[in-house]
Amino acid sequence: MNSREIHLKRRPNGVPTAADFELATVPVPSPKPGEMLVRNVFMSVDPYMRGRMVERESYVPPFRLGAALEGGAVAQVVESNGGPFPVGTYITHMAGWREYAVIGGTGVMPIDPKAPLSAYLGVLGMPGMTAYAGLLKHGQPKEGETVFVSAAAGAVGSLVCQIARIKGCKVIGTAGSDDKVRYLLDEVGCDHALNYKTAGDLTKAISAKLPGGVDIYFENVGGAHLVAALNVMRPFGRIAVCGMIDQYNATTMPEGPGNIVQVIPKRLNIRGFIVSDHYDMLPAFMTDMSQWIAEGRIKWRETVYEGIESATDAFVGLFQGENLGKAVVRLGPDKL
Repeated sequence: MNSREIHLKRRPNGVPTAADFELATVPVPSPKPGEMLVRNVFMSVDPYMRGRMVERESYVPPFRLGAALEGGAVAQVVESNGGPFPVGTYITHMAGWREYAVIGGTGVMPIDPKAPLSAYLGVLGMPGMTAYAGLLKHGQPKEGETVFVSAAAGAVGSLVCQIARIKGCKVIGTAGSDDKVRYLLDEVGCDHALNYKTAGDLTKAISAKLPGGVDIYFENVGGAHLVAALNVMRPFGRIAVCGMIDQYNATTMPEGPGNIVQVIPKRLNIRGFIVSDHYDMLPAFMTDMSQWIAEGRIKWRETVYEGIESATDAFVGLFQGENLGKAVVRLGPDKL
């Protein structure tokens, strides 16, 4: 049996291009004792993967050149050699970016699909858990507070907005198109939304919508968004730093925000976090998110690409603002 997979051909310089990746066909080995052969149904496409394409020390090792990329996937077990789950079981795991994989039990979680399979890579997966843990643990929202979310139409940001609303907060989000702004207002339920490309001075634009300031900023972008957030934060505000996509493709070190001194008089709490630090919250997340979905209080969108051959376009599209909500690639039918 052969499997197609996406290899990192060279390390991107700046914004990734198709030339940085390669579609390869490789033989699939038989599972050894304790292993399973799985067929990936959906694979996840995530901005954080850009950092793993750089040769540097980080909280996860960089991707290897000439080897398959790694990422979240929903799969079905098709063969088991004494592996942890029987044939037919649906699982999530981190050997995505390929059609088939041989895996053991590390980092594998069984799922009982009560939602579309792709949801376990989004609203019920890592992005949902990131939004839940980041906002609740580091933002610590209180009823009546105001929350500012950048990249609010993305997989994480759109869920942060909705969880904040559930917690009784007023929410303003930014996005990069008028269509995404309408999505934030009409479906996500933001109180205010701005197209940061046409809003002009972000500090003035946010202050016009929320003259009393912001209590919590959920950071996904960096750059001018962070500068504006520091300007509009109220005393004792909290900034949960999830990502800074504005810097992911930078070829030189950007200057830090010139107004960082505001951290002192405003007594701000700025905290970076990684979702894997908060897996103790996973049971509560699954319980709460499942209930909110059942009650119709959480909505989500997906941008679905078809076939492993589209994975590179899906990844590059993340940095061109092409996705609305979670970007996933469908690798095959839900059932064989």
